[in-house]
Amino acid sequence: MNGVVGFMYPNEYALQWSILIVLYPFITGLVAGAFILASLERVFRVEAVKPTYRLALLTALAFLLDAPLPLQLHLGHPERSPEMYFTPHATSAMAMFGYVYLWYLMAVLVFEIWLDYRRDIVILSQQSKGLLRVIYKIMTLGSNNISERSLRIDDKVGWIVTLIGIPSAFLLHGYVGFIFGSIKANPWWSSPLMPVVFIFSAMVSGVAAVMLLYMVTTRLRKLAIDMRCVDTIAMYLFYIFIIDFSLEMLDLIHRIYEADESFRSLDFMVHTRLLIPHIVIQICLGTLTPLVLLFLTQVVHFPEAVRKRLYVLSGCLALIGIFAMRWNVVIGGQLFSKSFLGYTTYKMEMVSREGLLVAIGLTILPLFFLWALVKLLPPWPEKSLHQVAAGD
Repeated sequence: MNGVVGFMYPNEYALQWSILIVLYPFITGLVAGAFILASLERVFRVEAVKPTYRLALLTALAFLLDAPLPLQLHLGHPERSPEMYFTPHATSAMAMFGYVYLWYLMAVLVFEIWLDYRRDIVILSQQSKGLLRVIYKIMTLGSNNISERSLRIDDKVGWIVTLIGIPSAFLLHGYVGFIFGSIKANPWWSSPLMPVVFIFSAMVSGVAAVMLLYMVTTRLRKLAIDMRCVDTIAMYLFYIFIIDFSLEMLDLIHRIYEADESFRSLDFMVHTRLLIPHIVIQICLGTLTPLVLLFLTQVVHFPEAVRKRLYVLSGCLALIGIFAMRWNVVIGGQLFSKSFLGYTTYKMEMVSREGLLVAIGLTILPLFFLWALVKLLPPWPEKSLHQVAAGD
């Protein structure tokens, strides 16, 4: 078979997990990271990031709605997936994810957004006309009380929900790393640090994505970017990035020091098939470069225009690096034989159920979800409710 070197078991020629399984942890990571950024303002009272609070919540919801779709397309019979809700299997990490997903979607994220927007929803249900009025009426859930006391209760309950949501966000994405880390038969994945690395890399990607979305949407609305907000986000992104990179290096140093029977095979992979995606793209381009750029913004007083460009470049490179990390874990972990005597390749199709075009579509789809959510529930503090009701 083309692309196969050495001895491969028959069931290892073709990879069982494709680019859709790469995309899945990447999207869920964006969800968790965006929610963590929102919690900075709600729980930890970091007022500087307040302009991105609602945008971060809507971004998390948009990507969360898209998160199960790669798994559904990967399944041979996606219509069977609801069975895991009706026949719970407590020992299956994948089955338990269904409950974690519903908990995070309905009990945490949607509930927090509803509490935060309840006053706006009530006002819009009174000012809107036609179909929008019906939608907002339904969204009020029959609660039209927007007195000061009621809003104070909403704020307190929302704070508690956000507090609960922080470990829930960690659980949502940490379980993905748990699944890979618990596969003992694969030395590339089997590491107790895998869930922790996934969580911090998720925070990096989510924070970077919201920072970029805020800067882009503000420019599209022809408004001035709040540099205090962006500077603060970039500072937290830098700190989280350092922790994430340190954890990955700790895992790498441990593997080198341990040097078990799989080390020679993994070392060969890093120097051949994964040289470009792992060393060049993930580490050099997607980690070290944005870290250096963010470090420079922390120690050198650049003009605003220069900082904006550096933040955009750092955010884009960080997203590329985190996606490369997901690729190297999912795809790289399947390129060598369990015998450590053979290697295979992954050929991605262009037009198929698990091809490149579908993956690109699933990556772009959350942006359409976000556009619809922003139209329905504008996150901009300067946006007049009368303008929304009028359809502007």
